[in-house]
Amino acid sequence: MPERIYNFSPGPATLPLEVLHQAAKDIVNYHDKGIGLIEMSHRSKDFMAVIEEAENLIRDLLHIPQNYKVLFLQGGASTQFAMVPMNLLGPGKKGSYLNTGVWAKKAIKEANIVASAHVAYSSEGSKYDHVPVDGDYSVDPEAEYLYFVSNNTIYGTQFPVMPKSEKMLVCDMSSDIMSRPFDITPFGLVFAGAQKNIGPAGATLVIIREDLLDRVPETVPTMLRYITHAEKGSMFNTPPCFAIYTIGLVCGWLKKIGGIEAIEKINREKAAILYDAIDSSDFYRGHARKDSRSLMNVTFNLPTPELEGRFVQEGAKRGLDGLKGHRSIGGIRASIYNAFPKQGVIELVEFMREFEKNA
Repeated sequence: MPERIYNFSPGPATLPLEVLHQAAKDIVNYHDKGIGLIEMSHRSKDFMAVIEEAENLIRDLLHIPQNYKVLFLQGGASTQFAMVPMNLLGPGKKGSYLNTGVWAKKAIKEANIVASAHVAYSSEGSKYDHVPVDGDYSVDPEAEYLYFVSNNTIYGTQFPVMPKSEKMLVCDMSSDIMSRPFDITPFGLVFAGAQKNIGPAGATLVIIREDLLDRVPETVPTMLRYITHAEKGSMFNTPPCFAIYTIGLVCGWLKKIGGIEAIEKINREKAAILYDAIDSSDFYRGHARKDSRSLMNVTFNLPTPELEGRFVQEGAKRGLDGLKGHRSIGGIRASIYNAFPKQGVIELVEFMREFEKNA
């Protein structure tokens, strides 16, 4: 067993080792100030500098214009399923949704509680093995936005390019934020739980166009209004300090290695190694259609559930951890987010070949 295992978990997921080392030091004694990062007042000058640095790095990496607010919220991405329609729709209004997996389906359910969700497309009938291309769906003319999930962790599918629509886009980017460049300007709102690709659990990143803040109906509770947090710089209540600090460290690491363009190249290399191994064998069968394959979550099956169970167990003994697929589809899932090392993918492929030979 290696000193550090390879963590293929879909989240909380692998973080850069240098980030972990720095965080471990700063938890005890932040910048040699005699106080730990997680003990400091969130209104202290030191923490105000932390949150400002994290925001500035996010804006820099994603090229976010000044007419967008960057918010650090709590409640996970799942809270956003309700906050989005509560703030942007309200009673009597609707949004169009692309149903490409579990998280999109849950968002549709929440939208129908507070407003109305028009399902413009669904791949549920084919067990969510693909995402649509432009022309496969029709956005309701009365919809305020088109909502989609850019990367589907459970099924291993991803939009290779962002959908196009005359309506503004709203996107759950929880599992592929900062993994590839994208143009923010067609989007009214983007959100992402941190724990898959940019930090630890506890913070949810929201990027919202400023003019949308005033849409919220008066009936929405204070804490569930984006404008509440935008007006207070994410400091309306005590924010998730440690998670925000770590997001800043991860963004600093990303910038140091060359930014989003550089990490996209690395991600494509890692995914290609694994998909090539799947495609070159009849023993392994990918779940996602080739035109919809995710660079973040690679899902595949073996000939029998029994073999899949053995694969997971024997892989764990080799330090290849977290490979069990989601209970809804079974099989194997290898999550290879930004910070996941290429060497881990190489060792997984070596194990796959050995396992097939000995099965």
